[in-house]
Amino acid sequence: MPELPEVETVRQGLAQWVTGRRIAEVEVLHPRAIRRHPAGAAHFADVLVGTTVRDVRRRGKYLWLPLDSGDAVIGHLGMSGQLLLQPGAAPDEAHLRVRFRFADDGPELRFVDQRTFGGLSVSAGGAEMPTEIAHIARDPLDPEFSEAAFVAALRRRRTEVKRALLDQTLLSGVGNIYADEALWRARLHGARPADGLTGPAALRLLGHVRDVLGEAIKEGGTSFDALYVNVNGESGYFDRALNVYGRADQPCRRCGTPVRREAFMNRSSYSCPRCQPRPRRALQASG
Repeated sequence: MPELPEVETVRQGLAQWVTGRRIAEVEVLHPRAIRRHPAGAAHFADVLVGTTVRDVRRRGKYLWLPLDSGDAVIGHLGMSGQLLLQPGAAPDEAHLRVRFRFADDGPELRFVDQRTFGGLSVSAGGAEMPTEIAHIARDPLDPEFSEAAFVAALRRRRTEVKRALLDQTLLSGVGNIYADEALWRARLHGARPADGLTGPAALRLLGHVRDVLGEAIKEGGTSFDALYVNVNGESGYFDRALNVYGRADQPCRRCGTPVRREAFMNRSSYSCPRCQPRPRRALQASG
């Protein structure tokens, strides 16, 4: 699933190409793509036609497009969603779900989603902050993110540190890939109890999270397949810089020990056995 760097890359592209443009036509080609808009396809189109996109913003892994009507379009890419800018004459993609045409006859915006886990909706009066996503925590790149509040909240959590990093009510935008990468840099195993971290250790971990996210954004995110692309259909390149994620049995880039892969929440975690030893508390808890 796209994480913060991938969604931010899409946001930057959309901001460049759709800000200030007036929506002339909306075509919903698959109802599941707007399942989070209970009023239906006709209403979705009616409230958008004639409005102008003021900006493109992000909260965690969600995008929203504030409109001059005071409403907002909320977008979530899910597992395979893509927001693409295409010439009007370009052939339709096989999994095209929603199309936006603009009054200037320039490139149209297409929501393409093979697995249809993503979706779009309209938030009434949500231009400044849609209520539907207001519960999601700020991400560490947000200018209003509070380091002190995060560190205090993290150290109160009676859970493993990786689970805490994935909790979108604590810290948004971080998923499996970047959690593993930040933990490797911090030399922490993901099963380390969050409430056992010292304040300085929690702050160092946050710094590594920020660094990983920032570096990934510069590379356009991470693409393991053709499902994640930016608005121009281009893949990201951060997968070339990954230190542990997806590198099972390959040498740790720091000490040379083979990277281990462990089951984690129906997914996989990657870490270095030497640099990131499993904590004793976690071993005792697991028997």
